[in-house]
Amino acid sequence: MAAAALALFCTAARAVESDPLPVPADSSRARSVTAYNAGVKLLLDREFAAAQARFEAALALDESFAEAHNNLAFCLRMQSSRNYERALAHYERAIALKPGLAVAYVYRGALLAQMGDVVRARADHARLLSLDRDLAAQLDAVIVHGGAGYVRGGVAAQVD
Repeated sequence: MAAAALALFCTAARAVESDPLPVPADSSRARSVTAYNAGVKLLLDREFAAAQARFEAALALDESFAEAHNNLAFCLRMQSSRNYERALAHYERAIALKPGLAVAYVYRGALLAQMGDVVRARADHARLLSLDRDLAAQLDAVIVHGGAGYVRGGVAAQVD
């Protein structure tokens, strides 16, 4: 039952926030955003290993790209539970770089619940209450179900 609910949670990851980002003209960030956008397309096609490579390429060019850390974490998490610790580190980096990135809290909270760390998952829920009450309600449902559940929303947060 939990595996089926988790699969539903994972397949629900298509949303407006997943649209590719505009590539900055004449910018050192252009190559990073181009790699990121390629990763978003692959992520939405559920090609997580290929998307992982693109997000890693984006981060090699711009380590401060919070959205790339968030999406890399998601790709890692979708591939194997053996990647949970590495995914957690990328969610934490995304949040450190961009504390208002609500999708990073919801997905980190879901991961923490999957890992059995309900206290920290609840802390992410509390933070989400001030960022996005809809995502907070969805994370609450995931926590109640022990990390298995459905979260509507984007995995690929758009850059402002």
